[in-house]
Formats: sequence, structure tokens, C-alpha cells
Amino acid sequence: MHRTPLPFALPQLKPGLSRTMQKTVTEPDILDFGRGKLTELVATPTMSALMIEASIGVIDPMLPEEYCTIGTATSVTYLNATFIGMTLTVVATLAEVDGRHLAFEVMAFDELGQVARGRHERHIVHAGHFMQSARKRCEAVQAKVK
Repeated sequence: MHRTPLPFALPQLKPGLSRTMQKTVTEPDILDFGRGKLTELVATPTMSALMIEASIGVIDPMLPEEYCTIGTATSVTYLNATFIGMTLTVVATLAEVDGRHLAFEVMAFDELGQVARGRHERHIVHAGHFMQSARKRCEAVQAKVK
């Protein structure tokens, strides 16, 4: 992705913006793999998805209607396990703004303390242009599938 400037002004887009989200861990959120050995713990995709959702919630609501953000990288370090029934709290904080490129510090906590930390990166795109490029890239495969 290129570090091109935005075609519109967003003076409120500054490091420090954050969003907190909470989720009680339920059965659909737990591990259903791992040969049945860890079936009471929150699954990695569940925690990562909540971190990503919080990051989207920081920025996307302030963008013009035809724009959105897309994820470009995620790295999460897990520190402790969270069991079914516990409350997972995720905080995404905008750490860096470089043109269209955004980097977030993400953290997750449960009732007993921090359970994960990491970095999530997003890029501001024009949704229509991005979809047009994605469709063009996949035209040959889609033609074979139909």
C-alpha cells in the first residue's frame, strides 16, 4: 500500500483515539478444535476479531460514506487464557497515522487482568475503487466458477 495523502481533511484523526468493546465469552467463542483438549477457552479468532472490530470502530464512523478501512496486518501476543463465561474487554488505540495508513495498539483483558496485546494495521480506501480492483483481480477465477 502506498502512503498517499487522503483526498479530504480529517483533523480529528490523531493518535490517541480509542474504542473499548466488551464481550462475554459464550460457547460459540470457544475452541472447538485442538483435539478436544482446550474446549473451555476463548478461541484466537474470537479475540482477534474483537480487536479488529474495535479498531474499525475508532476510524470508520468518521470517514466519508464512500470510504472505509481494510486490515493489512495483525500481530497478537497471548499472555493468559480466558474461560467461557468470563468477560473479554478489548481496547484499540490509534498509535500512528501516516497518510492513509493507520496503526493501532490493541489490548485485551478479562476480570483477572491482561490476556493479550498486539498491533493491528489498517488502510483507508475508497470502497468502490477497492472493490473494482478486487473484482478485476479475480475475474478469471470467477468466470471459471460460474
